[in-house]
Amino acid sequence: MRLLLDTHILYWWFYEQRKLSPAAFAAIKDAEEVFFSSASIWEIAIKVRLGKMNADPARIVHWTEQNDFQELPVFSKHTLLVATLPLHHTDPFDRLLIAQAMNEPLHLLTVDTKLKPYSELVVVV
Repeated sequence: MRLLLDTHILYWWFYEQRKLSPAAFAAIKDAEEVFFSSASIWEIAIKVRLGKMNADPARIVHWTEQNDFQELPVFSKHTLLVATLPLHHTDPFDRLLIAQAMNEPLHLLTVDTKLKPYSELVVVV
């Protein structure tokens, strides 16, 4: 399975692995390829700046390289799909991750049950 990690899963993998469910941990370990969105790094950087998260975005990028995670850039085809998605979820970062997963296609690994109605590609753990 090819996975796209949502921002929480990406953060927890590097900072708080104990928060990952056994299913999430196994899915990442067993995946053929693991991707993270450049939008997740952007989201983390914003949350760090606002004092809502304690992390180092540059260190996360470094760690993704060490763990052979592949960066998925945001392409216009991803942003165009966001405009057509139903409003099951209003968070712009999550909507972009859904669009990326649907476009590529990749299974989106998430803890957010609000994302499940978008696609069978959403894996809630």
